[in-house]
Amino acid sequence: MLTVKKNFFLADESQQIALAKKVAENINTSFIILLKGDLGVGKTTFARGFVQASGFEGVVKSPTYTLVEPYPISQSRMCYHFDLYRLADPEELEFIGARDYFNDTDVCLIEWPEKAEGFLPAADWVCEFSHQEEGRKLEITGMSAKGNNLMLQLFADD
Repeated sequence: MLTVKKNFFLADESQQIALAKKVAENINTSFIILLKGDLGVGKTTFARGFVQASGFEGVVKSPTYTLVEPYPISQSRMCYHFDLYRLADPEELEFIGARDYFNDTDVCLIEWPEKAEGFLPAADWVCEFSHQEEGRKLEITGMSAKGNNLMLQLFADD
């Protein structure tokens, strides 16, 4: 399978949110996005922008202490935002029934996915955020046919 990659320079939070919105507006099926990077690099900002652009109108909070926050994004779809920073053991996800969140209709955004290696299903995208002198760098890698197709659809002209 061909792997599609795209790099972005995001000068500020508004550019991160705009990119998240562009992505959210074009996902209409199940999708798994892994959000990687150091503390404070913008993973939660991207997730918040994505959830709000997907149709959720309430407050989007970080699930650092709850591990996952569910957000209804349409009448029939959910977006599950995971923050696994405080996860001590991947089996904790089994106890909260997290396998049910990975299904044929919903979107899962997963911060700190490396904490749950061996538990998580295959991702459609890996988004790696890193600090720059000013702003952030984001590298998106398609990890599935569905993920690569979305990359080509969204960024073919960039």
